[in-house]
Amino acid sequence: MKYTVDIEIDLPKEKVIELFDNPENMTKWQKGFISLVHMSGEPGQVGAKSKLKYKMGKRDIEMVETIISRDLPKEFSATYEAKGVWNRIDNEFHDTTEGNTKWIAHQEFEFKGFMKLMGFLMPGMFKKQSCKYLEDFKAFAETGQSVN
Repeated sequence: MKYTVDIEIDLPKEKVIELFDNPENMTKWQKGFISLVHMSGEPGQVGAKSKLKYKMGKRDIEMVETIISRDLPKEFSATYEAKGVWNRIDNEFHDTTEGNTKWIAHQEFEFKGFMKLMGFLMPGMFKKQSCKYLEDFKAFAETGQSVN
């Protein structure tokens, strides 16, 4: 499954990247985020692996993030692997003519086992969650509003 979501943030790209690139901010715009534990490679750089933990409803979810491309402030790409799900996100950041930032996130998912059924029956759930992360980041970046 592939799709693209985007949002315009009323801040210059340099400020958006400063907020996006700081792992300490993840709790402020990713609802359910618990922790990031560095596993290997240079933190934040291509090849680095980290374990991410989330609480989604009653479920605890662990995934491994692998950074595959980093050319900030233009783009950042990573894969996220959890039980039954592989996800690649290619993020692009563009200046708008108004001096704001357009964030475009290209998403690709592959599913196995039970998650294959979820992806087939409820593809909109994944896109909705992707949009929610962008909307929550925008609220945090523009107003300081945290999801917690």
